[in-house]
Amino acid sequence: MTYPKILEHIYQSYPMYHRIGSSAYKEGLENIEQLAAMAGNPEKKIKTIHIAGTNGKGSVAHLLASYFQELGLKTGLFTSPHLIDYRERIKINGKNISEEKVIAFFAKYQEKMAEISPSFFEMTTILAFDTFANEEVDIAIIETGLGGRLDATNILSPTLSVITNISLEHTKMLGNTLSEIAYEKAGIIKENTPVVIGEFHPETFPIFEKTANQKNASLFLANEYTGNLEFGGDYQRKNIGTFLKCVEVHCSEQHEISRFARNDGNKSPSNFEWVDGEAGRSSLYENAIKNVYKNTGFMGRWQVVAKSPLTICDVAHNPAAIELTMMQLQKLQHNNLHIIIGFSNDKDIDKIIPLLLKNAIYYATQAQIDRAMPAEELFAKLSLSNLKVLKALNVRKAYNQAIASAQENDIIFICGSFFVVGEFL
Repeated sequence: MTYPKILEHIYQSYPMYHRIGSSAYKEGLENIEQLAAMAGNPEKKIKTIHIAGTNGKGSVAHLLASYFQELGLKTGLFTSPHLIDYRERIKINGKNISEEKVIAFFAKYQEKMAEISPSFFEMTTILAFDTFANEEVDIAIIETGLGGRLDATNILSPTLSVITNISLEHTKMLGNTLSEIAYEKAGIIKENTPVVIGEFHPETFPIFEKTANQKNASLFLANEYTGNLEFGGDYQRKNIGTFLKCVEVHCSEQHEISRFARNDGNKSPSNFEWVDGEAGRSSLYENAIKNVYKNTGFMGRWQVVAKSPLTICDVAHNPAAIELTMMQLQKLQHNNLHIIIGFSNDKDIDKIIPLLLKNAIYYATQAQIDRAMPAEELFAKLSLSNLKVLKALNVRKAYNQAIASAQENDIIFICGSFFVVGEFL
């Protein structure tokens, strides 16, 4: 089968949460355990860092991948969802998995997978683990899909677990309170394995503390980064702080803290100049942050795609993330603000709308997926809140409207959904 045919088969045959919602969610680890056994348990052959959280886990994952690449290690990265290309989900040293490797995997395992009937995410997870094991990566950064305790990625035995933060999202599946959601995320904490918590909250931290004590897992709390920012908006300070704490803990636990590399521009490990001590560590951190987009192909987080008018896209899609991006937008000098916005139909729009800036022109739109909130519905809700809003039935039309109206000193901002941002890009 050709790659386009394989891709068509993937989308048609495996229920995909990000397209059809909760009906695609398969709770439990039975399927992924069968898939892992089918593939020879590749998860046991790779060294991993495992990341969960409501917001920020993608940013932290990419920062960590950038760090290990700067260190000269062959680095796997598994994230979701993708924005443009399915293969974005599985990367080695910033390069997407090849079409040939996807084809080979399905040629080998398609019949056995049909017997197991996995979800889209379960199938993609085992493809990632199999790829990283076969390619003998030095380390793989693994982001959970949804939750933690029953997430398909949770068959790992990582060297470090990370929980970025907790806010109310996916409540139908994870719980209606922060405590319930924290319990699900805490499920990635493993026996005798250190865990970094990215953000303190009085309702959730005791749950992480209790779980860590039960598992004899050393618990570490990150601090917000206060240095110069070379990565994204101000909201990335928390994620950078989490990243720095992860590196500190990982290096200490793995006894790798004594030597740090300064890259001379060539990615071959033999072309690294090794530097001992604090100066080397600081240089490596700075390079990892500065080069995260180049190293990992990171997209969709405060991504500047044009400068005149300034055009930025961000996958912020829940109240906590929307609030942070709105605060960041307010700090930017501009005449008029044009916000292209669309959501999935399971988002609590009533909690998001009060967070939106009043002095903006909104373009209510929808991604071309079954799970999208109809543009007409979003238009009506925004109109009732006395926001200035126009309607566009797809992202391209919304952008055409915005660019036709925007002047040189205006800002165009695209947000609300991975799929809205993906279609824009």
